[in-house]
Amino acid sequence: MNPKRILVVGAGHVGLYAALRLSKKLSSREAEVMVVDPQPHMTYQPFLPEAAAGNISPRHSVVPLRRELRRCKMVAGTVTRIEHDRKVATVQPISGPAREITYDHVIVAPGSVSRTLPIPGLHEQGIGFKTIGEAIYLRNHVLDRLDVAAATPDEDVRRSALTFTFVGGGYAGIEALAEMEDMARDALRYYPELKQDEVRWVLVEATQRVLPEVDRDMGAYTVQQLLKRNMDIRLDTRLESCVDGVVKLSDGDSFRSDTIVWTAGVKPSPMLDSTDFPRDDRRRVTCLPTLQVVDGDRVVEGAWSAGDCAAVPDLTKEPGNFCSPSAQHAVRQAARMADNIAAVIRGREPVDYKHKHVGSVASLGLHKGVAQVYGIKMTGWPAWVMHRTYHMSRIPSFNRKVRVLVDWSLAFFLKREVVALGQLHDPREEFVEASQPVGAPRV
Repeated sequence: MNPKRILVVGAGHVGLYAALRLSKKLSSREAEVMVVDPQPHMTYQPFLPEAAAGNISPRHSVVPLRRELRRCKMVAGTVTRIEHDRKVATVQPISGPAREITYDHVIVAPGSVSRTLPIPGLHEQGIGFKTIGEAIYLRNHVLDRLDVAAATPDEDVRRSALTFTFVGGGYAGIEALAEMEDMARDALRYYPELKQDEVRWVLVEATQRVLPEVDRDMGAYTVQQLLKRNMDIRLDTRLESCVDGVVKLSDGDSFRSDTIVWTAGVKPSPMLDSTDFPRDDRRRVTCLPTLQVVDGDRVVEGAWSAGDCAAVPDLTKEPGNFCSPSAQHAVRQAARMADNIAAVIRGREPVDYKHKHVGSVASLGLHKGVAQVYGIKMTGWPAWVMHRTYHMSRIPSFNRKVRVLVDWSLAFFLKREVVALGQLHDPREEFVEASQPVGAPRV
């Protein structure tokens, strides 16, 4: 029997866990698992706020693919097109010409991207919070703004530098806001030129609540805790413009802000537009509970999907409901999908995915948090411990678990690092300046 080729498109939560499980369940005589992703790592996104705040090293929030997927074939590149009728994917490597890769089964898991709106100035001024690069940039930028404010005699420049605006009150926005405020508060002890009450943190949320994944009382508690830290919380308010850093809100307020972080939701990867897979009205790949792609009543043989980019029916709820785009579902869907692919290859029937959401945990900075797990609600230090314990258990590999644990342990005894490494974002600038030919105009 010739081994089947399983092509995994994307190495996020779904792709990594599915590929890892398949490589363990299937022998090399049964299948070859090929993973395509432009990045050499999987980012464990729940740790991005802690990486941005300096609680853990940024490298410890990512999982090296080649180390974890040693039994898989890795292709560093981007899938630009999938023609499932031919069972062919076009891959653009990070260098060199494009190539076509044939397959027997394909796992479509490119994940999601930030869901943006056509708001004037957002493209030029905003920054997302979905990648490790964005997390590192935001950390350096916030600390850099403190340096700018401490050095300038211009009050307008100072006020703009010390105003940090976050748009979106979901988990990503709340955790990023809370962790960055916590970090900046620690840093201010080294800035005698600045006072805490000069720093302004603004949260803009279009609905009337934050953290929609938990009960309203937990969302209300979160708002109360942020207000106690003198944050400016704008509920039922929309960002209407941020041209040249001037933030204009739907409540009529307007102010300058050097930092505008967009965390207002996600949408399926636009890569799916270059495939022939069926999609729903939210542009997700339509799936059966078995994680097989379905076109109306017809199962698309050999095509599988899960995670943020897939519409997977939630069998624990009323018909018409779909699984939320969370890491909790993605990891479990990946395991069920891998088992189902192995079953199909061996001539057995796939099994439905069914998982009741156990709850959610969120950090609000060091020693602060909210949690709602199996109906049990916790706040403050116990919720923060629950948050760390849960994510420690979920990040892949023993290597990363140990490194994160060491980072956390050292933080109990050593002060947080609050230095900006802004040169990371333009490392050649100094060399270009130094290597200018004599007499050449400076650029």
